[in-house]
Amino acid sequence: MEENTTKRKASAINITIYGNGLNGRAVSEQLNSFIQSADNTAYEFVFRIVSIDKALNENDRTTHLFIILHATNEDNDASVNKLTQKLTTNNQPNIMINSTSANFTEKSRETLTDLAKALELGFTTADFADINNKGINIDTIKQQLDIFKNGITKAQLKKPALLGDGIFPLPKEEALKYATVFDDNKDNFKLTKFVPASGAASRMFKFLLEFMDEFNPDKETINAYINRKKDSNLPVFIVGLEKFPFYKDVLTVLKQNEGFAGLPKDKKIYAFIKTILSSSAFDFANKPKGILPFHHYGDFIATPIYEHLKECVAYATSQQNANVQFTISEDHLDGFLDGIMEVKSIIEEESETKINFSFSYQHKSTDTIAVNPDNTPFRDNDGRLLFRPGGHGALIENLGQLDADIVFIKNIDNVSHNNTHTIALYKKALAGILIELQQLIFTYLEQLDNDVLNEKDIDAILAFAETKLSLHIPSGIEKYTPQNKKEFAKELLNKPIRICGMVKNEGEPGGGPFWIECSKGSLSLQIVESSQIDLENKTQKNIFANASHFNPVDLVCGLKNYKGEFFNLRDFVDATSGFITYKNKMGKDVKSYELPGLWNGAMAGWITIFAEVPLETFNPVKTVNDLLKPAHQPW
Repeated sequence: MEENTTKRKASAINITIYGNGLNGRAVSEQLNSFIQSADNTAYEFVFRIVSIDKALNENDRTTHLFIILHATNEDNDASVNKLTQKLTTNNQPNIMINSTSANFTEKSRETLTDLAKALELGFTTADFADINNKGINIDTIKQQLDIFKNGITKAQLKKPALLGDGIFPLPKEEALKYATVFDDNKDNFKLTKFVPASGAASRMFKFLLEFMDEFNPDKETINAYINRKKDSNLPVFIVGLEKFPFYKDVLTVLKQNEGFAGLPKDKKIYAFIKTILSSSAFDFANKPKGILPFHHYGDFIATPIYEHLKECVAYATSQQNANVQFTISEDHLDGFLDGIMEVKSIIEEESETKINFSFSYQHKSTDTIAVNPDNTPFRDNDGRLLFRPGGHGALIENLGQLDADIVFIKNIDNVSHNNTHTIALYKKALAGILIELQQLIFTYLEQLDNDVLNEKDIDAILAFAETKLSLHIPSGIEKYTPQNKKEFAKELLNKPIRICGMVKNEGEPGGGPFWIECSKGSLSLQIVESSQIDLENKTQKNIFANASHFNPVDLVCGLKNYKGEFFNLRDFVDATSGFITYKNKMGKDVKSYELPGLWNGAMAGWITIFAEVPLETFNPVKTVNDLLKPAHQPW
């Protein structure tokens, strides 16, 4: 049965609802009653309810938005999928509501509320369908548009975090003690290693890609090119050529080509570089770092996948199980699967540990809207909105979905040929610090809950928070009533915890540990990137330049509260600390918004502990030449 009901206002929006088991008249009346009671839109909504079976045989060209009921209590997946495909093929805006027939009206009200907000912001029903189908809330879109309009407030650095002032020293004897704490307690926890690994290796080979674009072997020598471009990277690459783990494999391919042996040296080098970048057998710049050859152990070539699995069983194991999750691009799934399956059983046999691996992807719901220079939504040639990935800060969603008590975070390219023992020791030490502090915090929170503490006890907890956790305690705390002190202490301590290894700054690009000024003069320990700072301000620039330590992305995180419940990690994100970037799309300037970085604003509300770890634990591969450093070469 088909029903039409109209709420008369200025502009008509025709909405067709496809679904089985719906009472058309009742649904229409309920939705219209809701619209009339809300009375918050200048638009007229015309509802039409049609069964799924009838929908498959009609060709409605007057509807502005189709809402499909995917009844969770019915077996109609095939029909719903066919209908969705038909509408999408015809470029007809459609969204799906997963619900029972009985709850559909309530779900529809939420959708209509969001639709009204989208229309008021100037979006079309097609825009709303795109936003909704990505799982993005319209309030989030509004927030992003406001950020483009108002800009992002720069972080206010108070001072760098230094040893004894925000960074705890962790000499080897202390590391051994905390590693023992971890080993003694690890079987009580579910551990997971979390490895951001979605990026392609194009930056790693940037100077070689430029060489291929600009060098002509028939018109100049490589030495002339180096002098002309003042290229300091290419000579290092050429001198170290035979030390790269892929050297023998590439040379084997080249020798299959007639005439290669007789080429002059410059043309051999040119052919070598061309092969690793463009050959279907290698194509390194377009592959993810995780599956590239990084190290060689005799005839065995190791990828970062291998090294991370080897590390995982060395420090992220409880009850003979090691769990690891790689966050990857879906396009790279096959490569990662192959890379893991080639070595997994070898490592399991050597370590007598079962490796459980999983993958996650950056959720479409974390994409952000792009805008023109005037902050209006950017549209492609078809008039569609442009969304861009939200950056690594989007991975806070992936992190929050892990079923783990303690999570070790480390980037895909930070591995070592030689330093696994040291890396494992300090990873365990960081986890031991987490366990020890967490046990104390949980005890205090339980005592605060049970109301067994006097004011002196609460003062001692606040002193612990200030001295051991580097948390800000307001100067007027002594004027608080005992009850207010108790509530303040609970709010202060009931947060996720991260223990962050920090290495001495040796000029690596990236962020570092700082004390930043927050609201009402409070101070907070944060990992801050250069892009978050007003470097035009001399004072801020000097503070940033005087940082003694660098963030190697070496984190151990506690994701549960004292009741054993997972924190909602979204509650601790500083949404104002993202980044606005400038790109070019179809020859037009476009502004994009990157979400607060995973270890920056996305964890701004966490309890943060910085501990100094040795430089040997930090061995990133940012360019291919980094593979020539001692940490990536056999002894």
